[in-house]
Amino acid sequence: MKTIKLRFANLAFALVFIAASTLFSNGVQAQAAEKGFILSMTEFTVKPGHDVQFREGVKAWKACYIENKGEWTWSIWKRMNGEGNVYILTSRMANWAEMDDTSDDGKNCRDLVRNLINPNIESSESNFARFIPEYSKAYPNPDPVLWVTSWQVSNGTKFREIAKEVTAATAKAEGSSRGYWYSYMGGSKDAADFFVATPFANFAALDVDRENVWNLYEKANGKEKRDQLQAEFRESIKESWSYLLKRDADLSHNPPAK
Repeated sequence: MKTIKLRFANLAFALVFIAASTLFSNGVQAQAAEKGFILSMTEFTVKPGHDVQFREGVKAWKACYIENKGEWTWSIWKRMNGEGNVYILTSRMANWAEMDDTSDDGKNCRDLVRNLINPNIESSESNFARFIPEYSKAYPNPDPVLWVTSWQVSNGTKFREIAKEVTAATAKAEGSSRGYWYSYMGGSKDAADFFVATPFANFAALDVDRENVWNLYEKANGKEKRDQLQAEFRESIKESWSYLLKRDADLSHNPPAK
């Protein structure tokens, strides 16, 4: 599996397209599945009035990259709420060693990035997170809509313990966890500590009423235990927020595994 750290750094795609593989790749190595792969996330805020130009630039680069037989795969998500016009690039790698790969499949497409993409980007921010398979739904995820809830916490150990208990109760009641859990690795002072991405087949699926996970936990463990655990959960949290994302198929590249 090839990394894109230098591939896209050399392309100067806002100098922040980093990491490897794809959030929804079908070719996950056993090592990543056991420990949890590393997810790279880069948020691009597009300049006002430049959405069409940005999208056309990414499409042109994607076509060039595929034509040059590039092997990297990625997903790009459109954020549907919040401040600014934001797109999020996600990709993944099994381990940090993949970032030592200096191959550059996109070298013939660099001018497209400089001329058609970079001029339309207002700002960008990159972060890494580790997937937590024991709390999460199984990959791959075919759904194009994600509800992503993030937390900054004061007690990460307690947060993990509670998340594990609640997701276990949900999985027992419904057959699997509802979302994909991640733990941030470093980042700015404003970065989250944990987040969960809950998938939906479409926006209409958000209208379907689903039982609250705390109610499922209460049915399995009783109201007293639910109240106690819920209070501990709230005490462990400093901040929380949510965004709705839609995968942009035209800008993403996730061919079926061969």
